[in-house]
Amino acid sequence: MNLLVAGAINSASEKIKTIESSGHNICVLQYENDDLPCDCEWVEGVICNGLFLHHDIKKFKNLKFIQLTSAGFDRVPLDYIKSHNIEIFNARGVYSIPMAEFAVSGILDFYKGKRKFFENQKKHIWEKQRNLTELSGKTVCILGCGSIGTECAKRLKAFDCEIIGIDLIAISFDYFDKVYGLDSIRQTLSVSDIVVSTLPLTETTRRMFNDELFSAFKDNALFVNLSRGGIVDTDALLRALQGKLSGAVLDVFDEEPLNESSPLWDMENVIITPHNSFVSDKCVERLFGVILNNLKA
Repeated sequence: MNLLVAGAINSASEKIKTIESSGHNICVLQYENDDLPCDCEWVEGVICNGLFLHHDIKKFKNLKFIQLTSAGFDRVPLDYIKSHNIEIFNARGVYSIPMAEFAVSGILDFYKGKRKFFENQKKHIWEKQRNLTELSGKTVCILGCGSIGTECAKRLKAFDCEIIGIDLIAISFDYFDKVYGLDSIRQTLSVSDIVVSTLPLTETTRRMFNDELFSAFKDNALFVNLSRGGIVDTDALLRALQGKLSGAVLDVFDEEPLNESSPLWDMENVIITPHNSFVSDKCVERLFGVILNNLKA
């Protein structure tokens, strides 16, 4: 197969050689918004993230295989792909463990007042904090019971939390005490101390966290978003952070990089990271295992 390998994945040269040695012709595009180094009609398969945000998929006349390096499908024209019988695979499971660890880390940083301790360490100040919170016994609502949500549930269960899942279909999942459908979201939010979103960005979920939904949250709940910034109405979040919510752990934003003038930067009850939760020393190995299996299939 003639494969166009685009984006950050091309830095793993040894892995690309492995793909090439299995009988595929490789063309590398370092930055997905650059001009293509090959003719569109040469390409039969692509390994990419946001390639089709910059290049019209309709020009790839012989395309039959797409391997995404992301878990989400929101950066590709799914209707076109389905109507043209193009096989598409995502990176399901590749980033779930580091993202779950990141979620737990953010929750603990917030509950244990780590920001204040870090600030005092820089200033050489010895000052005890008397308002720390236990994670044990908290009720956690995880929106999305896929691989990321399940890994979050698995780890939070070890802290003796009650884990409630919200998913499209109310069926049982490992590590969840209860799972409800989307029609029960408001009732579930009203009893949850922590809300973790692992939802994909779709037309249904776009800006679903608006004023109305935030009003359903339990008072002083903590909101954690690791999925896509587009599921949140930022203005509504700002209002909730000034009243309803105790705080937020945010790794993703509607606009990235987060604008320097955003009020979120200076809010003491907000932990901000630059879309970094998926990073791990083990992700490349996992990703290429997925890619090789899908190419063989």
